[in-house]
Amino acid sequence: MGARDPFDFPRRWEADVVLSDGGTVHLRPITPDDADKLREFHGRLSERTRYFRYFGPYPRIPQRDLERFSTVDHHDRVALVALLGDDIVAVGRFDRLHHGQSAEVAFVVQDGHQGRGLGSILLEHLAAAAREVGLTRFEAEVLAENGQMVRVFRDAGYQVSRAFEEGVLHLEFAIDPTDESVAVARAREQAAEARSVHNLLHPRSVAVIGASTDPTKIGHAVLQNLLEAGFTGPVYPVNAEHRSVRGVRAYPTVLDIPDDVDLAVVAVPAASVDEVMDGCLAKGVKALVVVSSGYGETGPDGLSAERRLAAEARAHGMRVVGPNALGVLNLDPKVRLNASLAPKLPSRGRAGFFCQSGALGTAILANAAGWGLGLSTFVSAGNRADVSGNDLLQYWETDPSTDVVLLYLESFGNPRKFARLARRLGRTKPIVAVKSGRHAVVPGLAATAAKVDEASVQALFEQAGVIRVDSLAQLFDTALLLAHQPLPTGKRVAVVGNSTAIGLLAADTLLAQGLELAGDPVDVGAQATPDEFAKAVKEALDRPGTDALVVVFVPPIAVPGSAYARAIKESAHRTKPIVSTSLAVEGIPDELKMPGKGSIPSYASPERAVLALARAVRYARWRAAPQGTFTRPDGIDTERARSIVDNPSAERAVDDHTTVELLQCYGIDVVPFRIANSEEEAVQVASELGFPVAMKATSERLRHRTDLVGVRLDIAQEESVKAAYRDLVALSGTPDVYVQRMAPKGISCVLGLQDDPSFGTLVWFGLSGLVSDLLGDRAYRAVPLTDTDAAELVAAPKAAPLLTGYRGDEPADLKALQELVLRLAALAEDLPEVRSLKLEPVLASAAGAFVSSARIVVGPPPSRHDAGPRRLR
Repeated sequence: MGARDPFDFPRRWEADVVLSDGGTVHLRPITPDDADKLREFHGRLSERTRYFRYFGPYPRIPQRDLERFSTVDHHDRVALVALLGDDIVAVGRFDRLHHGQSAEVAFVVQDGHQGRGLGSILLEHLAAAAREVGLTRFEAEVLAENGQMVRVFRDAGYQVSRAFEEGVLHLEFAIDPTDESVAVARAREQAAEARSVHNLLHPRSVAVIGASTDPTKIGHAVLQNLLEAGFTGPVYPVNAEHRSVRGVRAYPTVLDIPDDVDLAVVAVPAASVDEVMDGCLAKGVKALVVVSSGYGETGPDGLSAERRLAAEARAHGMRVVGPNALGVLNLDPKVRLNASLAPKLPSRGRAGFFCQSGALGTAILANAAGWGLGLSTFVSAGNRADVSGNDLLQYWETDPSTDVVLLYLESFGNPRKFARLARRLGRTKPIVAVKSGRHAVVPGLAATAAKVDEASVQALFEQAGVIRVDSLAQLFDTALLLAHQPLPTGKRVAVVGNSTAIGLLAADTLLAQGLELAGDPVDVGAQATPDEFAKAVKEALDRPGTDALVVVFVPPIAVPGSAYARAIKESAHRTKPIVSTSLAVEGIPDELKMPGKGSIPSYASPERAVLALARAVRYARWRAAPQGTFTRPDGIDTERARSIVDNPSAERAVDDHTTVELLQCYGIDVVPFRIANSEEEAVQVASELGFPVAMKATSERLRHRTDLVGVRLDIAQEESVKAAYRDLVALSGTPDVYVQRMAPKGISCVLGLQDDPSFGTLVWFGLSGLVSDLLGDRAYRAVPLTDTDAAELVAAPKAAPLLTGYRGDEPADLKALQELVLRLAALAEDLPEVRSLKLEPVLASAAGAFVSSARIVVGPPPSRHDAGPRRLR
């Protein structure tokens, strides 16, 4: 192997990572230029730490060792450094043993940074790098008394073997990820990222950099909002020209503030932010909210400045909201944080809200206040250079103050990670999302957003149980119900009201949404008293066949509507959800409010009330359904499959023989076929395969088109073979013709893999035919798939009832189709080089699922944004 440039390290090994206390460090391979930093790092270690690492005093690093430690080849010898600012705070390394597949691993963490999870992070990243260079095992020598280091290896989730001799533990373990090691890493990731957001939303002190005495400036608005919200900690205005702002003592720079600063809100022009950043870094600020604009939304130069801002902040241990952000809110009375430009706040509630746009965020907060939707926390992240919706999902998962998660997404930063987090969070807390950009994308966002196909978004939301809505109005409609009412246990809905016409509107909408009526709509009559109305409501709720209730109410002229509202509230109980059109208002009328959970949301029309209820029913059904298990079918030969794919350098179609061989590695058999290039050979092949046979043109344009006579079926005689051969050659202009054994007759289906470079691989399924193609009747699911996902995918297309015995036909073997889906999913997970794959037709019948034809395209694998060790992206 040739000499490697020690400065030319793999950039993919560079990462920003979040530590267990929510702080950040920058991780990268070591270079010879780090020698002085490494010497300084060694000098900061305590005698005890040096003894644990080097098994002796080792007070100074000799020059020879310093050069050896800082100069590596990034293949047989790899070293990673964790940097906080310009200082190394931890080092991890491995050295290949005897040119084999094992390496000795070791790391050391500066005393003041021990206990922050750096050892675990270094082990994850070293193992990932080791796998890339062909290593399979790590070995380590650890002093038995070094309990902290022993725990790092013990708790990593690997199967560790131990040998003890003369006070030293010898540890060995395979470094391929295991279910346990992945689970451990994900749990640590969740805890660390949640902690970093907790630090942001629970600061003990806030500085406003750019606090202004001019009421028209954003620095004035931020300070005013902080003070008027009654933030429970000290607020420090930073203004070089005034001694005080709004009666609060001001400081010339953040460095002049005598106490620690947890959160800094930056409200100075973009051109001045670099100077401000220097002060924040030196001050040790933990988090920044940058409301200043002039970054990625302005073009390439602004985007470069934005990336520098985020990189510098992360490297110095800080998280950043923004730039171009509206700000953050925490309505907890113990915090009362309004570090934003929004003057009007909703009440405290149980919903967490994330959005990107500042202008939209202002409208959201104003509408939430008007509708009576209380919030726990709110983050408007602007350009989302660092803190994103994924970080908030991590936080809200364990936040006891948040029951419902609301998202307004203009783009995805890391769609694969979003899929993983949303799927997990959705099992305990509903997520309601508006995803804009279906048909148009803001040019400024295109530079910073991962471009995701609409089919990918829909597949993601369906699998994760995300309740997708099309507008802010629908988002508020749904959030009101989820925040105040219990989830329905079924889809049987009663309707009670004092208007037959409105009751019928509600009933029609229920049925159109796939819900069921729990009996005929009850009309108590326009003259019914409040007590009579309440009695009808109670009777409907008490019926065992009722899962939810819609109350449609038109206030009579003679009696105040508030009396009816109070009667409805008193007759309600908190085990079944209620929605209403009471009082013709939107939100939660005072008369329908209850302490805690149980307030009854009111909608302007029965259609909107029912649509909100239908979304809750579908979400409850998803949440109650079995999660399924990530099963891997038997009989898969991954090693052989990888040797077949063999690292393609460019995208190319795979030939028929290789396609069949690759599919066989995953237990997928193609109905036997061969190519004939003469009449005589076609007859011979047909005889060997066994009559009847099918014959197909080899042209891609014709091979699946029975309407263009490119396919001939059920050929049972030699003369018919010859005639079909002549016709197909004349049609396609080539002497090559496919001859294939006839599969059992069945319903023609199509399955495939579709690669989205940002999102990952989708498995898709539909029924073949022009009508299905024209209507786009295909269903999608994202890899990895559970057995439940596979079953849902096969049942999802609108034409899927044809597979279940429609109009008395014999049902197809759905289990065989589901097995085929899972095998395709396994192939997609193992072989990212497979960029697209299509099985068409797949003939589904009671006898099984038979693959008649397959096409595969391979190419260099796309980047896998959510694979590998923990990192901020």
